[in-house]
Amino acid sequence: MTVPDVTPAHPLDNPAYASLTGPHAHFAERRGRVMRYPLDVSPWLALPDDPGSEDWADLAALAGPGAEVPLPGIRTAPPEGWELTMSMDGVQLVDAGVAATHDAEAVRLGAADVPEMLDLVARTRPGPFLPRTVELGTYLGIRRGGALVAMAGERLHPPGWTEISGVCTDPAHRGQGLAARLVLAVAAGIRERGETPFLHTSAGNTNAIRLYETLGFRLRRTTKFAAARVPESDGLATVGAARASS
Repeated sequence: MTVPDVTPAHPLDNPAYASLTGPHAHFAERRGRVMRYPLDVSPWLALPDDPGSEDWADLAALAGPGAEVPLPGIRTAPPEGWELTMSMDGVQLVDAGVAATHDAEAVRLGAADVPEMLDLVARTRPGPFLPRTVELGTYLGIRRGGALVAMAGERLHPPGWTEISGVCTDPAHRGQGLAARLVLAVAAGIRERGETPFLHTSAGNTNAIRLYETLGFRLRRTTKFAAARVPESDGLATVGAARASS
């Protein structure tokens, strides 16, 4: 049986779903209407706007019993038996006149730079960055004395839009405007493709929000970052596996 996709009213209303059914479709691991990125690329997964019991069963089968799964932007509570393990308010900001510009000191980062990128992320904690996250789009960095001290790049890619993510600066080099410069440089590359930059951050990260607003981003909407644990055994995974084999 073919299960129809549900297209959200706007690509940014469900950006992971729009990405995995659009420009990032080649990354999609799919079970029914539920999709996710490979686990070494990104923890983001995508539920349709109107998840029903079959969708939650497919998610359980895809993730496995007892797995903790992120539920970014979720608008409905998980079913009975699922344990909500995290819930945090977030914001989505969009380009509203960003002065995007290339930066002569910014260098393109690739697979050979991943160990340094992972080390920088471990020290600064900007959000999830995994061994293959760099494959999602362009990542730029600034080096000082040969060492990577700041970076920013592209993550979700709904049609016509690209998310700026992984923005971080080594503590010893903060206060120099490196993060702002890299955000503007990544935005310049996005604009050159005829797309519009956007980003997410925690609602409580007031310093980052203030910086992004200064750069020309504006609030589009509030959202939720949540995570839940798949029930160990309640028949959901069995149902999802049966659907996948039918």
